[in-house]
Amino acid sequence: MIFRRTVLSIALGSALALGSSMALAQKGETVKIAWIDALTGLTAATGQNQLKGFQFMAEQFNKGNAAGVKYEVVSFDNKLSPQETVNALQAAIDQGIRYVAQGTGTGPATAIIDFLNKYNERNPGKEVVFLNYAAVDPALTNEKCSFWHFRLDADTSMKMEALTTFMKDEKDVKKVYLINQNYAHGHQVAKYAKENLARKRPDIQIVGEDLTPLAQTRDFAPYIAKIKASGADTVITGNWSSDLTLLIKAANDAGLNAKFYTYYAVVSGTPTAMGANAAGRVYGVGVLPPYTVPSARKVMDEYKAKFNDDFYTAQIYNAYALLSAAMAKAKTTSPIKVAAAMEGLEVPGFGGGTITMRKTDHQLQQAVYISRWEKAGPKPDDYSVENTGFNFKNIKTYEPYVASTPTSCQMTRPSGL
Repeated sequence: MIFRRTVLSIALGSALALGSSMALAQKGETVKIAWIDALTGLTAATGQNQLKGFQFMAEQFNKGNAAGVKYEVVSFDNKLSPQETVNALQAAIDQGIRYVAQGTGTGPATAIIDFLNKYNERNPGKEVVFLNYAAVDPALTNEKCSFWHFRLDADTSMKMEALTTFMKDEKDVKKVYLINQNYAHGHQVAKYAKENLARKRPDIQIVGEDLTPLAQTRDFAPYIAKIKASGADTVITGNWSSDLTLLIKAANDAGLNAKFYTYYAVVSGTPTAMGANAAGRVYGVGVLPPYTVPSARKVMDEYKAKFNDDFYTAQIYNAYALLSAAMAKAKTTSPIKVAAAMEGLEVPGFGGGTITMRKTDHQLQQAVYISRWEKAGPKPDDYSVENTGFNFKNIKTYEPYVASTPTSCQMTRPSGL
C-alpha cells in the first residue's frame, strides 16, 4: 500500500509497531539520484547530454509513475577519473542519496561497484544501488557482478554478437581494421570482434589493429593513413565521444571510403562530423529504437524542442521505468528491497518493447538494433540528428534472445533475500 505524506506519522508508527525498518514508499516522496559522470574534458559533450537526459526523464516520470514518487537528479563531475568518482559517491552518500547513476567508462563503474560492495556490507539499512546506464565491459556482470549493480545497456559482447550476426551476410566485408580505445571496453571490442568473425565469417581478414589513449588523441590522421595503407574495406570501432568524432572527421578529410561499424556514432558531436560524406557508410549497433516508433519519437521531439539536442540514451528512460515498477512492487523506496524487486522484473522499455532485468547477473535483456547513417526521408523517417538532415535508419532489429550472451556470475546476495 502507498501512503500519502499527510499520514506519514501513522505509517511510521505502524512500521515501528511491527518491528520493521523498511522505509515506506509514499506518493510524493522524493527519490534522489546521484548522477556521476564527466562534465569537463574531451568527453564533456556526452556527459552534458546524458545529464540533461536524466533531468528531462525525471520531469517526465514526475508527471506520473507506478510508485507515485518524485525524482530529483543531483549531478557530480567525476572528470572521467575513478578516484574522483569515489569522492563524488561518498559526497552523495553523505547527502543521504541512495541511488547512483553512471555510465561513461569502465574504470569509474568498477570503482563504484567495489566501493558499494564494502559500504553496503558495513552500513545495513543505508544501502546504495548503482544504475549503470552505459559502462559495457562484460566483466561487470560476470566475474565482478554485484547484487547492488544493475546494467541497463547491452554489454560489449551482446552488441558484438548482434553486429557480427549482421556482418556475416555482408559479402562486401572482406578486410577489417580494428581501432579502439586503450582501456577495458576497447580491448573487449577487439577481442569479441576477432572471436565472432572467426566463428561466423572465417574468410574475413583482420588487416590491422590499433589501441589509442582514451580521450587524449586530437589528431587521428596517422591512424587513418594506416587504415588506408592496409587495404581495409571495413573498420570496427567501439570508440565514443571525441575519440569517434575526430576519427570520423579524419577519415572524411582523407577520403577513406571504408565502412565503419560503430557502437557510438549516435553520441554528441559525431553525427555532425559525419555529415553527408559518411552517408551509407557508417553503421551503428545499440539499444535506441528507430525514430519511426511513435512513443520514442514523441520523447525525442520533446527533448529536442527543449534543448535543441538529441535524446539518444534509451537506457535513461529504462532506468526510471525499472525503478518505478520495482518501488511499486516492493511498496518501498528502500534500496535493498527495490534491488530485490528489480531482479527478474519485466516492464515496457523505451519504444514499447519488453525489457527484462536478468536475475542471474543484473544484465538487462532487450532488443538490439543495427542502423545506417542516411539522409532523412519523409515522415515518419524525417528526424534530423544534430540538425544535419541525416539520421540513423534502422535496417535490422534483433530480439533480446539473439544478442543475449551467457554469464559466469556467481552473485552473493544479502542475507534474508
